[in-house]
Amino acid sequence: MLGAAAALLAPAGALAQGGASPPAAPWPAAARTQRTLSLGLLSQADDPRYAPEVLQHAYPNAPGGRSAPAAQLALNDSIVALQVAGWSAARLVEVQAPDAAGVPAALRRLQRQGVQHVVLELPAAGVEAAASAGQGLILFNAAAPEDALRGAQCAPHLLHTLPSHAMQMDAIAQLLVARRWGRPLVLVGTTPQDALLRAAWQRSVRRYALTPVAEKVFGPADDVRLLTAEVDYDAVVVLDAQGRFAREVPYRTVLPRPVVGSNGVVAQAWSPFHEKHGAEELTRRFLLRTGRAMGSYDWATWVAARAAAAVASSFNTATVAQQLQALRQGAVGVDGYKGQRLGFRGWDGQLRQPLLLAHGNGVADVAPLEGFQHPGHVLDTLGVDAAETQCRAGS
Repeated sequence: MLGAAAALLAPAGALAQGGASPPAAPWPAAARTQRTLSLGLLSQADDPRYAPEVLQHAYPNAPGGRSAPAAQLALNDSIVALQVAGWSAARLVEVQAPDAAGVPAALRRLQRQGVQHVVLELPAAGVEAAASAGQGLILFNAAAPEDALRGAQCAPHLLHTLPSHAMQMDAIAQLLVARRWGRPLVLVGTTPQDALLRAAWQRSVRRYALTPVAEKVFGPADDVRLLTAEVDYDAVVVLDAQGRFAREVPYRTVLPRPVVGSNGVVAQAWSPFHEKHGAEELTRRFLLRTGRAMGSYDWATWVAARAAAAVASSFNTATVAQQLQALRQGAVGVDGYKGQRLGFRGWDGQLRQPLLLAHGNGVADVAPLEGFQHPGHVLDTLGVDAAETQCRAGS
């Protein structure tokens, strides 16, 4: 289904910019022409995460709804900066592919409408298809956390605003270390998605020298009390990509211990209970627009649209390749209401960002936690570092 909307409202705050030298200078005022920035938003009709029966459960680490309102809000926030750079307006162009096989055709539809920047609200298979077919575009993955998309399956024109599994597990591991809960019990599911979470968790265990006391596999009919008996532990780490078992774990363990991972304390890009750095204002505007709270997937779409607008305004005469280089080199930054300027990593295209260690009605802490250091950038304590990346497409 194809639609378009114009962004006409004034922004709530200015874009943060700066960094490396620009690949091309903006036009002088006299040379500007009236142009409209067209931002694509590509979704997938058969994405099971948006089925009504899934959305109604409101799992903590899952989408709360389609994210087009977040993209539109970001364009509204960016319109003044765009107009100063010579853009007369901005519009959101939405296209929905029926499935992953239909993604290439959907991208071609966007290109025919003059779109050069596309936010991907797709599962992993759809993102792979978009990366293969999206040459000549800048793609922002805002809905697939899989590490492989940032590793062996990466692409030079593919950037990521949703935190990866590795980033989430590193944030959880930092919390365990900081709270001295270094001997967790691990509960992991049997699905392929659970296996991806487990691989990310095991990497974080090695990175932060945790000592899990046991790892137990759960199924749909397993009892939490039986799984958490006969062993001592500091905390329970539950790895459940679907979230259905994880919701049964808090307050049902044999020992009175905190639950982290896929429920309890969850490492998230955004929480409606994040109240610092102007975050309440963004949360309020999204709630007024949609009638629901902003979540991680909404924020990932919002910040992707902000990044697209930022590079279009900062480098308004640059080619797509030059704009991509500027994003990867840190020449464009975005204020994500997290207290610091956010930019993309050169080696895998992942957006550097703090993660909120959030629970049901609050934020327990923000990762990176105090005391964790990195020789280059403290935000690189979260996720795959340059020395360990399997991506060969980065700069």
